[in-house]
Amino acid sequence: MRPMQGSRFAFGPFVLDPGAGTLLRNDVPVAVGYRGLSLLAALVGRPGEILGKAELMDAAWPGTAVEEGNLTVQIAQLRKLLGPVGDDSDGGGEWISTVPRVGYRFTGAVEQLGSAKKKTLPLPDKPSIAVLPFVNFSNDPEQDSFADGLTEDLITDLSRISGLFVIARNSTFAYKGKAMDVREIAGDLGVRYLLEGSARRAADRVRINAQLVDAVTGEHLWAERFDRGLEDIFAVQDEVTAKIVEALLGRLRAPLPRNRPQNLEAYDLCVRARKLIDDSPQTAREAHLLLTRAVALDPEYAEAYRWLAMNHWMGWVHWGEPIEPNRSLALELARKAVAIDPNDAGCHWVLANLLAYERRFAEADAEFAKAFELDPNEADAWATLSDIAVLAGQVEEGLEHIRKAFRLNPFPASWYYLTLGAAQYAAREYEAAIETLRRDETYRTSSRRFLAASLAQLGRFDEARAEVEMFLISNPHFTTRHWVMTEPFRDAAMQEHFVDGFRKAGLPE
Repeated sequence: MRPMQGSRFAFGPFVLDPGAGTLLRNDVPVAVGYRGLSLLAALVGRPGEILGKAELMDAAWPGTAVEEGNLTVQIAQLRKLLGPVGDDSDGGGEWISTVPRVGYRFTGAVEQLGSAKKKTLPLPDKPSIAVLPFVNFSNDPEQDSFADGLTEDLITDLSRISGLFVIARNSTFAYKGKAMDVREIAGDLGVRYLLEGSARRAADRVRINAQLVDAVTGEHLWAERFDRGLEDIFAVQDEVTAKIVEALLGRLRAPLPRNRPQNLEAYDLCVRARKLIDDSPQTAREAHLLLTRAVALDPEYAEAYRWLAMNHWMGWVHWGEPIEPNRSLALELARKAVAIDPNDAGCHWVLANLLAYERRFAEADAEFAKAFELDPNEADAWATLSDIAVLAGQVEEGLEHIRKAFRLNPFPASWYYLTLGAAQYAAREYEAAIETLRRDETYRTSSRRFLAASLAQLGRFDEARAEVEMFLISNPHFTTRHWVMTEPFRDAAMQEHFVDGFRKAGLPE
């Protein structure tokens, strides 16, 4: 038997859900540590097979060199936790048997149950919509980025309508290339309406098909085909947005006009750069080249300046690039973006974030407020504000902001989990922070430092130091002093709380 993604496993009175990180005994949760759960999942997923010690240690301590004695201790704890197979009175055998000098084997009968039923998110109190990735019907696969850009722009345009609840790009793109029932997608995202469509771009022409579906009734509320010159693409986007607003809100209400690129090549470059900007230092450098070319082709293209500002900021904050001139350039570019397009919420929240890092907090707060006035559905802005609020000592507000971001973006980028975990650490919810920061989405990122601090605050120093060791492999020059100097703290007690956790975990001073 090979475990399927999302599978649960039943054996005796137990149900193991590796994805959820839970073990139930007669429907009652069993307290089991992360390492033990990882080992149990590996063994139960292949019942009857002998798993070598090296394989098991890699399952529980991925990428970390540990003594074999750690495995022995964890197996002993699992056996004690599970108890004997069968009734205690008949002296039943153990669930996990030792194969001398080789490894271990799970001996019990296992039933693979499949995924637990998904929880459907409740609908918001306003018309809610998700724009699914438009399908590229061109013969050229390279036109995928054009279809993606069209989708992203429609999400941005709809998001700016205060009467709508709009799911963020990252979550809708989780369904790209997947054939799924609209009701299932709508349930996953917690929306009532879905916009689907296709795009075909050839030479100087573009054909777009779009349809608005009510996922509750299955009814098509609106559908239309547009066959236009490529130069009319942004007019088509405006028209689609207006039709949807009219269908959902019963009135035509255009948002404030926003800056559009004058050069389609610059637009294509910016669309490609969006996907690369926060993946890794290597992709960030590629994004930098694309965005630099975009602003050279179109010097009045606000969005390109905004992303280029973020690119410089991430360089010195996350990728180890020199603080100067990146810090100054980022602020200059963000200000230019806002000056070109004061109606773009994205430009305002990027500037707000940079101003916070300059410790110009009153200006930052004003820019965040302006961003949400223009676009209340801007999930990335809510997540960013969460981080700024936590460092200001406003922990409850920070938790509220990141929860709002997750609702607007149920399948977000990995940094959302880092932000949530840091907020949970700030709230002294260490167990919750550990669970968040050990999720696959973020476990390989710089979130390890906050994970190590959370473990250290619970006295789990061996685990904390293992995380520190892994973190320093990718961040060899990290010091707590430099981190504090660069982060926009405005609350001394909160700063000391983070420093205390880092110190206990063994991060360099």
